[in-house]
Parts: sequence; structure tokens; C-alpha cells
Amino acid sequence: MDVIRMSHVKKVYKTGVTAIHDLNLSIEKGDFVFIIGSTGCGKSTLIKMLYREEKPTSGKIIVGGLDVGKLKNSKVYKLRRKIGVVFQDFKLLNKSTVYENVAFALEVLGAPKTEIYPKVLKVLDLVGLKHKANNYPNQLSGGEQQRVAIARSIVNGPKLLICDEPTGNLDEVTSMEIMKVLDEINKMGTTIIMVTHDTEIVNRMKKKVILLDSGRILKIYEKGTYNHEDVKNTK
Repeated sequence: MDVIRMSHVKKVYKTGVTAIHDLNLSIEKGDFVFIIGSTGCGKSTLIKMLYREEKPTSGKIIVGGLDVGKLKNSKVYKLRRKIGVVFQDFKLLNKSTVYENVAFALEVLGAPKTEIYPKVLKVLDLVGLKHKANNYPNQLSGGEQQRVAIARSIVNGPKLLICDEPTGNLDEVTSMEIMKVLDEINKMGTTIIMVTHDTEIVNRMKKKVILLDSGRILKIYEKGTYNHEDVKNTK
């Protein structure tokens, strides 16, 4: 079953720049997919359309059964309840504890406190930070902060997790620790799409790899590696 289906998708910005050209893509339930390519190839635009920060100019995007392009602004929350998003810069609330940061994602959905407490502790345990539930972000390392961000993104049980350069600010060892967490989440059934420039991660994980070039899919590698020549040729 497809979690994502994109059919003849095109995105043209008001500046006249075409970021995505006639893109067709299907991502199945349980997939772990890397999206790679040189700067400006359309990676960020593609994932922003998936969680409706951007709308396609034409074509159809189906995410979790919802037609993203036709969603009214007042209904976007229905899409985002199905999706978790992890960013490069963590986006944590600095004056809130680890527990409060994760709980916030459920509070905004109106979940009762009796439901929030066990769910938050469960995901903090999954990312290895249950013992730091009462710490503040400034008391954590960069890798720990990213694990909090991941916990927050999955606490409501999304079917799809979108990761935009989640290891971009982390060292190699910490990056692989984050990837182990993401791999574990994927094994539990969550579909993951990850944008990255990190060649080492792509090569080690050996997941599906989609190479973008100028808003088009140039190649798809099943259980692939980061092909430097292909990426170099897109620049």
C-alpha cells in the first residue's frame, strides 16, 4: 500500500523558478527512503509539499489517503496528524523540559493528561532519554536534543516520518546513533523519508535512494549507496 503517491507533480514559485518538473513517485508503507542530490535540486521543495508547507502548482500528491493539493488550509491539521517532521535545528522549546517538549505535541491535539504521560515516557524510552525527562534542552548534547525532537515527532504515532537533514549539525558518531534510532522506528512500521547530504550515512544504511536533479528524479537505487559520480554530474 502506498503511503505517498505523487503524479505529474510540478512546482513553480512566484519568482518563476520551477523547482519540481513532472515528478512521479510512489513510496510504500514501511519504506525507508533517502532523497539526495546537489543543492537546489528540489529536495526541500519536495518534502515541504508532503506536509503542505508548499502546494503543488499542478499534479496530484496523495499522503495517507489525503489529496494534499486540494486540502483547505483549515484542514491541513488532518494531514499533519498523520506525519512527524524532524528538522536539522531541533526546534525545541528551551524553557520547557524534555518531557514537556514531547508532551506538547499531544497537548495541541487535545489529548488527556492520563494518555499523555505513558505515551511520552514510552517514546523517551525508545530514544534512550527517559532518564533525562526533567532536563532542559541546554543541559543536553546536540545528539540528545535531536533525539528529543524525534521523540516529539513520533509520540502521536504517525504513519510517516519526514526528516530534513536530521544529522546536519551532528558529528559522525552521533549521526550514526540517530540513524540507529530512526532505523528502529522504521522497523516498527513507520515509513521514513530522509533528505541528507551525508554520504557515509547513505552508504552504511543501504536503503532505497532517490537522486534528484533539477526537480526531476534522475535515478532510484534499491538498497543503494551514494553514487558520487551521479551526484557530481547533477551539479
